[in-house]
Amino acid sequence: MSNRYIPHTPEDVARMLERIGVKSVDELYADVPQEVIFKEEYALPEGMSELELREWFKALGAKNRTLTVFGGQGAYDHYAPSVIPHLLERSEFYTAYTPYQPEISQGTLQYIFEYQSMISELTGLEATNASMYDGATATAEAAFMMVASARKRNCVLVSATIAPRVLDVVKTYTKFHGVEVREIPERDGVTDLDALREMVKAGDVAGVILPQPNKYGIVEDFSGVADAVHAEKALLTINADPSALAVLRSPAEWGADIACGDGQTLGMPLQFGGPYLGFMSCSKGQLRKMPGRVVGATTDASGKRCYVLTLQAREQHIRREKATSNICSNQSLMALYATIYIALMGENGLREVNRMSANGAHYLCSRLVESGKFELAFDKPFLKEFTLRTKLDIKAVNRKLAENGIMGGIDLGDGLVAFAVTEKRTKEEIDRLVTLMLED
Repeated sequence: MSNRYIPHTPEDVARMLERIGVKSVDELYADVPQEVIFKEEYALPEGMSELELREWFKALGAKNRTLTVFGGQGAYDHYAPSVIPHLLERSEFYTAYTPYQPEISQGTLQYIFEYQSMISELTGLEATNASMYDGATATAEAAFMMVASARKRNCVLVSATIAPRVLDVVKTYTKFHGVEVREIPERDGVTDLDALREMVKAGDVAGVILPQPNKYGIVEDFSGVADAVHAEKALLTINADPSALAVLRSPAEWGADIACGDGQTLGMPLQFGGPYLGFMSCSKGQLRKMPGRVVGATTDASGKRCYVLTLQAREQHIRREKATSNICSNQSLMALYATIYIALMGENGLREVNRMSANGAHYLCSRLVESGKFELAFDKPFLKEFTLRTKLDIKAVNRKLAENGIMGGIDLGDGLVAFAVTEKRTKEEIDRLVTLMLED
Protein backbone atom coordinates (compact mmCIF):
# COMPACT_ATOMS: atom_id res chain seq x y z
CA MET A 1 0.00 0.00 0.00
CA SER A 2 1.46 3.35 -1.05
CA ASN A 3 0.09 5.30 1.92
CA ARG A 4 -0.65 3.53 5.17
CA TYR A 5 -3.09 6.26 6.25
CA ILE A 6 -5.36 5.70 3.25
CA PRO A 7 -7.05 2.32 3.74
CA HIS A 8 -8.46 1.82 0.24
CA THR A 9 -6.44 -0.24 -2.24
CA PRO A 10 -6.61 0.46 -6.00
CA GLU A 11 -8.90 -2.58 -6.24
CA ASP A 12 -11.22 -1.11 -3.59
CA VAL A 13 -11.39 2.18 -5.48
CA ALA A 14 -12.08 0.40 -8.77
CA ARG A 15 -14.98 -1.56 -7.24
CA MET A 16 -16.50 1.60 -5.75
CA LEU A 17 -16.24 3.46 -9.06
CA GLU A 18 -17.84 0.53 -10.89
CA ARG A 19 -20.68 0.45 -8.35
CA ILE A 20 -21.58 4.13 -8.86
CA GLY A 21 -21.12 3.95 -12.64
CA VAL A 22 -18.06 6.10 -13.32
CA LYS A 23 -14.68 5.14 -14.78
CA SER A 24 -12.33 7.33 -12.76
CA VAL A 25 -12.15 9.57 -9.71
CA ASP A 26 -11.66 12.52 -12.06
CA GLU A 27 -15.17 11.97 -13.43
CA LEU A 28 -16.54 12.81 -9.97
CA TYR A 29 -15.27 16.36 -10.51
CA ALA A 30 -16.49 16.75 -14.09
CA ASP A 31 -18.69 19.70 -13.13
CA VAL A 32 -15.74 21.68 -11.73
CA PRO A 33 -14.44 24.23 -14.28
CA GLN A 34 -11.05 23.18 -15.64
CA GLU A 35 -9.55 26.64 -15.09
CA VAL A 36 -9.88 26.31 -11.29
CA ILE A 37 -8.38 22.81 -11.06
CA PHE A 38 -4.77 22.69 -9.87
CA LYS A 39 -2.81 20.65 -12.40
CA GLU A 40 0.78 21.06 -11.20
CA GLU A 41 2.74 18.98 -8.74
CA TYR A 42 2.29 19.89 -5.09
CA ALA A 43 5.34 21.61 -3.60
CA LEU A 44 5.60 19.24 -0.65
CA PRO A 45 8.91 18.54 1.11
CA GLU A 46 10.45 15.09 1.29
CA GLY A 47 9.67 12.89 4.28
CA MET A 48 11.26 14.03 7.56
CA SER A 49 12.01 12.66 10.96
CA GLU A 50 9.95 13.95 13.88
CA LEU A 51 12.76 16.27 14.98
CA GLU A 52 13.23 17.64 11.46
CA LEU A 53 9.49 18.15 11.06
CA ARG A 54 9.22 20.05 14.35
CA GLU A 55 12.07 22.33 13.32
CA TRP A 56 10.50 22.85 9.89
CA PHE A 57 7.18 23.92 11.42
CA LYS A 58 9.01 26.08 13.97
CA ALA A 59 10.75 27.96 11.16
CA LEU A 60 7.49 28.26 9.26
CA GLY A 61 5.69 29.64 12.31
CA ALA A 62 8.48 32.16 12.88
CA LYS A 63 7.45 33.88 9.65
CA ASN A 64 4.21 34.99 11.31
CA ARG A 65 4.23 38.38 13.00
CA THR A 66 2.41 38.81 16.30
CA LEU A 67 0.89 42.27 16.45
CA THR A 68 -0.66 44.26 19.28
CA VAL A 69 -4.27 44.36 18.15
CA PHE A 70 -6.47 47.46 18.12
CA GLY A 71 -8.85 46.16 15.46
CA GLY A 72 -12.21 44.54 16.03
CA GLN A 73 -15.20 44.31 13.72
CA GLY A 74 -16.31 40.98 15.16
CA ALA A 75 -12.93 39.49 16.14
CA TYR A 76 -11.48 40.70 19.44
CA ASP A 77 -8.22 40.04 21.24
CA HIS A 78 -9.55 38.98 24.65
CA TYR A 79 -7.58 37.24 27.38
CA ALA A 80 -7.94 33.46 27.77
CA PRO A 81 -6.96 31.70 31.03
CA SER A 82 -4.01 29.38 30.36
CA VAL A 83 -5.82 26.36 31.82
CA ILE A 84 -8.31 26.24 28.91
CA PRO A 85 -6.09 24.48 26.32
CA HIS A 86 -4.87 22.01 28.95
CA LEU A 87 -8.46 20.90 29.56
CA LEU A 88 -9.69 21.29 25.98
CA GLU A 89 -6.96 19.09 24.52
CA ARG A 90 -7.72 16.08 26.67
CA SER A 91 -8.27 13.20 24.27
CA GLU A 92 -11.79 12.42 25.48
CA PHE A 93 -12.82 15.95 24.45
CA TYR A 94 -10.53 16.47 21.47
CA THR A 95 -11.56 13.31 19.62
CA ALA A 96 -15.24 13.21 20.62
CA TYR A 97 -17.92 13.29 17.95
CA THR A 98 -21.65 13.90 17.88
CA PRO A 99 -23.09 12.40 21.11
CA TYR A 100 -25.88 10.30 19.58
CA GLN A 101 -25.39 7.49 22.11
CA PRO A 102 -26.08 8.89 25.59
CA GLU A 103 -24.86 5.70 27.28
CA ILE A 104 -21.27 6.51 26.29
CA SER A 105 -21.51 10.29 25.92
CA GLN A 106 -22.50 11.54 29.37
CA GLY A 107 -19.42 13.75 29.72
CA THR A 108 -19.96 15.46 26.37
CA LEU A 109 -23.68 15.83 26.98
CA GLN A 110 -23.08 17.32 30.42
CA TYR A 111 -20.72 20.06 29.27
CA ILE A 112 -23.08 20.92 26.39
CA PHE A 113 -25.89 21.20 28.94
CA GLU A 114 -23.72 23.46 31.10
CA TYR A 115 -22.85 25.55 28.03
CA GLN A 116 -26.53 25.91 27.14
CA SER A 117 -27.33 26.96 30.70
CA MET A 118 -24.59 29.62 30.74
CA ILE A 119 -25.55 31.12 27.38
CA SER A 120 -29.22 31.15 28.40
CA GLU A 121 -28.26 33.07 31.51
CA LEU A 122 -26.44 35.66 29.40
CA THR A 123 -29.21 36.03 26.82
CA GLY A 124 -32.10 35.72 29.28
CA LEU A 125 -33.88 33.32 26.94
CA GLU A 126 -35.18 29.91 27.95
CA ALA A 127 -33.44 27.59 25.50
CA THR A 128 -30.00 27.43 23.87
CA ASN A 129 -28.62 25.02 21.29
CA ALA A 130 -25.14 23.78 20.46
CA SER A 131 -23.28 23.12 17.19
CA MET A 132 -23.54 26.46 15.38
CA TYR A 133 -20.38 27.10 13.33
CA ASP A 134 -19.96 30.87 13.79
CA GLY A 135 -21.94 34.01 14.44
CA ALA A 136 -22.66 34.79 10.79
CA THR A 137 -24.10 31.37 9.95
CA ALA A 138 -26.01 31.32 13.25
CA THR A 139 -27.64 34.59 12.16
CA ALA A 140 -28.57 33.05 8.81
CA GLU A 141 -30.08 30.09 10.66
CA ALA A 142 -32.07 32.56 12.78
CA ALA A 143 -33.51 34.02 9.57
CA PHE A 144 -34.64 30.56 8.45
CA MET A 145 -36.05 29.89 11.89
CA MET A 146 -38.20 33.03 11.80
CA VAL A 147 -39.50 32.21 8.32
CA ALA A 148 -40.31 28.65 9.41
CA SER A 149 -42.25 30.01 12.39
CA ALA A 150 -44.14 32.55 10.28
CA ARG A 151 -44.90 29.96 7.59
CA LYS A 152 -46.37 31.97 4.70
CA ARG A 153 -44.17 35.02 5.26
CA ASN A 154 -40.81 34.92 3.52
CA CYS A 155 -39.19 38.32 4.20
CA VAL A 156 -36.58 39.11 6.85
CA LEU A 157 -35.56 42.66 7.72
CA VAL A 158 -31.89 43.16 8.66
CA SER A 159 -30.44 46.39 10.01
CA ALA A 160 -27.82 48.07 7.84
CA THR A 161 -25.81 48.58 11.05
CA ILE A 162 -25.07 44.85 11.38
CA ALA A 163 -21.52 43.72 10.52
CA PRO A 164 -21.19 43.59 6.70
CA ARG A 165 -19.81 40.06 6.65
CA VAL A 166 -22.80 38.84 8.69
CA LEU A 167 -25.20 40.50 6.27
CA ASP A 168 -23.33 38.94 3.33
CA VAL A 169 -23.62 35.45 4.83
CA VAL A 170 -27.33 35.92 5.57
CA LYS A 171 -27.89 36.99 1.96
CA THR A 172 -25.88 34.04 0.65
CA TYR A 173 -27.76 31.49 2.77
CA THR A 174 -31.19 32.90 1.94
CA LYS A 175 -30.67 33.51 -1.78
CA PHE A 176 -31.66 30.02 -2.91
CA HIS A 177 -34.19 29.30 -0.18
CA GLY A 178 -36.92 31.67 -1.26
CA VAL A 179 -36.24 34.08 1.59
CA GLU A 180 -36.13 37.80 0.79
CA VAL A 181 -33.74 40.00 2.79
CA ARG A 182 -34.46 43.72 3.04
CA GLU A 183 -32.12 46.17 4.72
CA ILE A 184 -33.40 48.58 7.34
CA PRO A 185 -31.58 51.86 6.67
CA GLU A 186 -29.32 53.43 9.27
CA ARG A 187 -29.55 56.99 10.56
CA ASP A 188 -26.73 58.69 12.45
CA GLY A 189 -24.94 55.38 13.04
CA VAL A 190 -27.91 53.41 14.39
CA THR A 191 -30.92 51.55 13.02
CA ASP A 192 -33.61 53.88 11.70
CA LEU A 193 -36.42 52.72 13.97
CA ASP A 194 -39.05 54.81 12.19
CA ALA A 195 -38.17 53.06 8.94
CA LEU A 196 -38.24 49.71 10.73
CA ARG A 197 -41.76 50.31 12.02
CA GLU A 198 -42.97 51.19 8.52
CA MET A 199 -41.19 48.27 6.85
CA VAL A 200 -42.53 45.68 9.28
CA LYS A 201 -46.09 46.69 8.35
CA ALA A 202 -45.64 45.33 4.81
CA GLY A 203 -47.48 42.15 5.81
CA ASP A 204 -44.94 39.65 4.47
CA VAL A 205 -42.27 40.17 7.15
CA ALA A 206 -41.41 37.06 9.15
CA GLY A 207 -38.83 38.68 11.41
CA VAL A 208 -36.31 41.40 12.13
CA ILE A 209 -32.58 41.06 12.89
CA LEU A 210 -30.80 43.80 14.87
CA PRO A 211 -27.19 44.03 16.14
CA GLN A 212 -26.00 44.79 19.68
CA PRO A 213 -23.48 46.46 19.66
CA ASN A 214 -23.51 47.41 15.98
CA LYS A 215 -20.77 47.59 13.34
CA TYR A 216 -19.66 51.02 14.59
CA GLY A 217 -19.40 49.73 18.17
CA ILE A 218 -22.50 51.69 19.20
CA VAL A 219 -24.80 50.25 21.84
CA GLU A 220 -28.22 50.79 20.26
CA ASP A 221 -31.47 51.57 22.08
CA PHE A 222 -34.24 49.17 21.04
CA SER A 223 -36.95 50.45 23.37
CA GLY A 224 -40.39 49.65 21.97
CA VAL A 225 -39.06 47.73 18.97
CA ALA A 226 -40.25 44.30 20.15
CA ASP A 227 -43.78 45.60 20.66
CA ALA A 228 -43.85 47.07 17.15
CA VAL A 229 -42.51 43.84 15.62
CA HIS A 230 -44.80 41.53 17.58
CA ALA A 231 -47.83 43.70 16.78
CA GLU A 232 -47.33 42.66 13.15
CA LYS A 233 -46.97 38.98 14.16
CA ALA A 234 -43.25 38.95 13.30
CA LEU A 235 -40.31 37.78 15.42
CA LEU A 236 -37.31 39.71 16.70
CA THR A 237 -33.72 38.43 16.63
CA ILE A 238 -30.81 40.24 18.25
CA ASN A 239 -27.28 39.46 17.07
CA ALA A 240 -25.26 40.05 20.24
CA ASP A 241 -21.73 39.97 21.62
CA PRO A 242 -22.01 37.38 24.45
CA SER A 243 -19.15 38.91 26.42
CA ALA A 244 -20.84 42.31 26.38
CA LEU A 245 -24.08 40.73 27.64
CA ALA A 246 -22.43 40.55 31.06
CA VAL A 247 -23.05 44.31 31.36
CA LEU A 248 -25.59 45.20 28.66
CA ARG A 249 -29.34 44.64 28.66
CA SER A 250 -30.02 41.07 27.53
CA PRO A 251 -31.91 40.19 24.33
CA ALA A 252 -34.76 38.89 26.51
CA GLU A 253 -34.98 42.27 28.24
CA TRP A 254 -35.34 43.90 24.81
CA GLY A 255 -38.20 41.49 24.12
CA ALA A 256 -36.33 39.40 21.55
CA ASP A 257 -37.56 35.95 20.55
CA ILE A 258 -34.13 34.79 19.36
CA ALA A 259 -30.55 35.73 20.24
CA CYS A 260 -27.53 34.73 18.20
CA GLY A 261 -23.96 35.77 17.59
CA ASP A 262 -20.35 34.66 17.80
CA GLY A 263 -18.79 33.24 20.95
CA GLN A 264 -15.28 34.29 19.86
CA THR A 265 -15.40 37.08 22.45
CA LEU A 266 -15.49 34.45 25.19
CA GLY A 267 -11.70 34.26 25.23
CA MET A 268 -11.20 32.47 21.93
CA PRO A 269 -7.90 33.36 20.23
CA LEU A 270 -8.03 35.15 16.90
CA GLN A 271 -6.24 32.26 15.12
CA PHE A 272 -6.39 33.73 11.62
CA GLY A 273 -10.18 33.44 11.56
CA GLY A 274 -11.17 30.37 13.53
CA PRO A 275 -12.43 28.10 14.74
CA TYR A 276 -15.13 30.29 16.22
CA LEU A 277 -18.45 29.45 17.85
CA GLY A 278 -21.96 30.42 16.83
CA PHE A 279 -24.53 30.55 19.61
CA MET A 280 -28.30 30.69 19.48
CA SER A 281 -30.93 31.06 22.18
CA CYS A 282 -34.69 31.37 21.87
CA SER A 283 -37.90 31.59 23.82
CA LYS A 284 -39.57 28.32 24.74
CA GLY A 285 -42.22 28.85 22.09
CA GLN A 286 -39.61 28.78 19.31
CA LEU A 287 -37.67 25.77 20.58
CA ARG A 288 -38.98 23.22 18.07
CA LYS A 289 -37.91 25.43 15.17
CA MET A 290 -34.38 25.99 16.51
CA PRO A 291 -31.58 24.22 14.58
CA GLY A 292 -28.67 22.32 16.13
CA ARG A 293 -28.42 20.00 19.07
CA VAL A 294 -30.32 20.52 22.31
CA VAL A 295 -29.28 18.61 25.42
CA GLY A 296 -31.71 18.04 28.26
CA ALA A 297 -31.34 16.73 31.80
CA THR A 298 -33.38 13.74 32.97
CA THR A 299 -33.03 10.73 35.29
CA ASP A 300 -32.00 7.18 34.47
CA ALA A 301 -33.64 3.93 35.60
CA SER A 302 -31.89 4.28 38.97
CA GLY A 303 -33.15 7.80 39.50
CA LYS A 304 -29.74 9.38 38.92
CA ARG A 305 -29.38 12.57 36.94
CA CYS A 306 -28.25 12.06 33.35
CA TYR A 307 -28.24 13.90 30.03
CA VAL A 308 -29.74 13.16 26.63
CA LEU A 309 -30.26 14.77 23.25
CA THR A 310 -33.83 16.02 23.30
CA LEU A 311 -36.34 16.84 20.54
CA GLN A 312 -34.27 14.69 18.22
CA ALA A 313 -36.96 14.55 15.54
CA ARG A 314 -35.66 18.02 14.55
CA GLU A 315 -32.26 16.57 13.62
CA GLN A 316 -30.88 15.19 10.39
CA HIS A 317 -29.88 11.78 11.77
CA ILE A 318 -33.57 11.09 12.53
CA ARG A 319 -35.46 12.78 9.68
CA ARG A 320 -33.04 14.38 7.25
CA GLU A 321 -35.72 15.77 4.93
CA LYS A 322 -37.51 17.51 7.83
CA ALA A 323 -34.44 18.54 9.82
CA THR A 324 -34.14 22.07 11.16
CA SER A 325 -30.43 21.92 10.30
CA ASN A 326 -27.86 19.44 9.03
CA ILE A 327 -25.07 20.66 11.31
CA CYS A 328 -23.71 17.64 13.18
CA SER A 329 -19.91 17.92 13.60
CA ASN A 330 -17.95 18.20 16.84
CA GLN A 331 -18.44 21.97 16.97
CA SER A 332 -19.29 21.29 20.61
CA LEU A 333 -15.52 21.39 21.26
CA MET A 334 -15.76 25.18 21.01
CA ALA A 335 -18.84 25.11 23.21
CA LEU A 336 -16.62 23.42 25.79
CA TYR A 337 -14.08 26.23 25.35
CA ALA A 338 -16.79 28.80 26.11
CA THR A 339 -18.02 26.75 29.07
CA ILE A 340 -14.58 26.59 30.68
CA TYR A 341 -13.98 30.29 30.01
CA ILE A 342 -17.28 31.44 31.55
CA ALA A 343 -16.86 29.09 34.52
CA LEU A 344 -13.35 30.41 35.23
CA MET A 345 -14.22 34.08 34.74
CA GLY A 346 -17.53 34.04 36.56
CA GLU A 347 -19.94 36.97 36.71
CA ASN A 348 -17.43 39.29 38.37
CA GLY A 349 -14.69 38.38 35.91
CA LEU A 350 -16.88 39.03 32.88
CA ARG A 351 -17.91 42.39 34.30
CA GLU A 352 -14.25 43.25 34.94
CA VAL A 353 -13.36 42.36 31.34
CA ASN A 354 -15.96 44.83 30.10
CA ARG A 355 -14.98 47.52 32.62
CA MET A 356 -11.32 47.37 31.62
CA SER A 357 -12.16 47.24 27.92
CA ALA A 358 -14.51 50.21 28.18
CA ASN A 359 -11.99 52.25 30.17
CA GLY A 360 -9.28 51.58 27.60
CA ALA A 361 -11.56 52.31 24.63
CA HIS A 362 -12.77 55.63 26.05
CA TYR A 363 -9.20 56.62 26.95
CA LEU A 364 -7.97 55.92 23.40
CA CYS A 365 -10.97 57.70 21.91
CA SER A 366 -10.39 60.84 24.00
CA ARG A 367 -6.65 60.89 23.17
CA LEU A 368 -7.30 60.70 19.43
CA VAL A 369 -10.13 63.24 19.44
CA GLU A 370 -8.08 65.68 21.54
CA SER A 371 -5.35 65.55 18.90
CA GLY A 372 -7.60 67.40 16.46
CA LYS A 373 -6.91 64.82 13.73
CA PHE A 374 -9.93 62.69 14.62
CA GLU A 375 -13.53 63.32 15.55
CA LEU A 376 -16.33 61.07 16.75
CA ALA A 377 -18.25 59.80 13.76
CA PHE A 378 -21.35 59.36 15.92
CA ASP A 379 -22.07 60.81 19.35
CA LYS A 380 -23.51 57.56 20.70
CA PRO A 381 -22.65 55.26 23.65
CA PHE A 382 -20.05 52.56 23.04
CA LEU A 383 -18.38 49.84 25.08
CA LYS A 384 -15.07 48.51 23.71
CA GLU A 385 -15.26 49.58 20.07
CA PHE A 386 -15.80 53.00 18.52
CA THR A 387 -15.66 54.71 15.13
CA LEU A 388 -13.87 57.97 14.34
CA ARG A 389 -13.72 60.18 11.29
CA THR A 390 -10.38 61.43 9.98
CA LYS A 391 -8.70 62.98 6.97
CA LEU A 392 -5.55 60.95 7.56
CA ASP A 393 -4.58 58.26 5.04
CA ILE A 394 -5.57 55.30 7.23
CA LYS A 395 -4.02 52.72 4.92
CA ALA A 396 -0.66 54.50 5.16
CA VAL A 397 -1.02 54.93 8.93
CA ASN A 398 -1.82 51.24 9.36
CA ARG A 399 1.20 50.22 7.28
CA LYS A 400 3.39 52.32 9.56
CA LEU A 401 1.78 50.80 12.65
CA ALA A 402 2.28 47.26 11.32
CA GLU A 403 5.95 48.00 10.79
CA ASN A 404 6.06 48.86 14.47
CA GLY A 405 4.25 45.72 15.62
CA ILE A 406 0.74 47.14 15.93
CA MET A 407 -2.49 46.30 14.15
CA GLY A 408 -4.35 49.61 13.92
CA GLY A 409 -8.00 50.43 13.46
CA ILE A 410 -10.13 48.95 10.71
CA ASP A 411 -10.59 51.20 7.69
CA LEU A 412 -14.35 51.36 7.03
CA GLY A 413 -14.00 53.71 4.06
CA ASP A 414 -15.22 57.28 3.59
CA GLY A 415 -12.80 58.50 6.25
CA LEU A 416 -14.19 56.21 8.95
CA VAL A 417 -11.94 54.03 11.09
CA ALA A 418 -13.02 51.63 13.85
CA PHE A 419 -10.86 50.92 16.90
CA ALA A 420 -11.34 48.21 19.51
CA VAL A 421 -9.69 47.99 22.93
CA THR A 422 -9.89 44.89 25.14
CA GLU A 423 -8.72 44.22 28.66
CA LYS A 424 -5.38 43.02 27.24
CA ARG A 425 -4.35 46.48 26.06
CA THR A 426 -2.26 48.45 28.53
CA LYS A 427 -2.05 52.24 28.91
CA GLU A 428 1.51 52.08 27.58
CA GLU A 429 0.35 50.25 24.44
CA ILE A 430 -2.44 52.76 23.89
CA ASP A 431 -0.09 55.71 24.35
CA ARG A 432 2.40 54.18 21.91
CA LEU A 433 -0.37 53.70 19.33
CA VAL A 434 -1.40 57.35 19.66
CA THR A 435 2.19 58.57 19.41
CA LEU A 436 2.85 56.59 16.25
CA MET A 437 -0.42 57.62 14.64
CA LEU A 438 0.11 61.32 15.25
CA GLU A 439 3.74 61.45 14.18
CA ASP A 440 4.32 63.39 10.95
